[in-house]
Amino acid sequence: MSQQVESYDMYTNQHNMRKEVLDGLSQVHKTLQAKYFYDQAGSELFEQITHQPEYYLTRTELDILYQHQTAIADCIGPVHTLIEYGSGSSRKIKSLLSSLHQLEAYMPIDISKEFLIQSAHQLSQDYPDLQIKAVCGDYSEPLRLPIEDKLKKVIFFPGSTIGNFDPAEAADFFRRSSQLLEKGDGFLIGIDTKKEAAVLHQAYNDEAGITARFNLNILRHINASLGGTFDLALFDHVAFYNEEFGRIEMHLKSRIDQLVTVANQTFTFKQGETIHTESSYKYSIEEFQLLANQNGFTPVKYFTDAREHFSVHYLEKSR
Repeated sequence: MSQQVESYDMYTNQHNMRKEVLDGLSQVHKTLQAKYFYDQAGSELFEQITHQPEYYLTRTELDILYQHQTAIADCIGPVHTLIEYGSGSSRKIKSLLSSLHQLEAYMPIDISKEFLIQSAHQLSQDYPDLQIKAVCGDYSEPLRLPIEDKLKKVIFFPGSTIGNFDPAEAADFFRRSSQLLEKGDGFLIGIDTKKEAAVLHQAYNDEAGITARFNLNILRHINASLGGTFDLALFDHVAFYNEEFGRIEMHLKSRIDQLVTVANQTFTFKQGETIHTESSYKYSIEEFQLLANQNGFTPVKYFTDAREHFSVHYLEKSR
């Protein structure tokens, strides 16, 4: 194991998960938070999703990051610490680690601890001079990170994962992230753009059924962590584009009338009733820049592909 990797466990999984899952299932319209997709199995399934032909998001963002690698690094300038939210397999981060000026430290943050540590150690073999501080934590909640305040920091948040938050939550997320930064520090973020509904639908309904397995895995995760009794065979994956809200919605639909117990609490499901497991909001360039500007960040520059299917924005903390 590499000696240059330090790990920090800041995730109080069981307490938070129990409360949030029970609260979500107690709503009139049942919900689960998308972060609970990401146990070890969920992280591996999502990595498979990113390789499906219908899922344009990852390959398009990767193309942008590598095509504009030098321009992005020049836009950011010298930076000491790169913080990544939801680091996953670390494929995207390599374009930055190879090009950022004067980078000394990398801090991946993820709630899937085993997947995080495994990826951090693999990355350390390719970048032996880089200090890596792997943080098991929930970036959607306030965090006190082991960083030096006076040295320039940049947050990297790829994958359009900010789309999992509704607009009010995204605004809160920006304001919370700004508390980790000083004026002039940066935020590099990937955003999925609004486009034809058919393209969006296919991306979340791949022919191989990997997204369906990923969606259902949230129930398996709850069963394993909270003593749940979900029968995965009695729920169907449903994903569609809600044009009114500008978002993809993922649901799990009950096939029958049934009772399910989680953490010793029983929930009733009617046939056809759904659990809303994820929203993925899509933004035009102008919509996203306005959101950032209203919540403490100045848009500096953005990069996109020829069809404008995806965009990568560099922002600076403005106050």
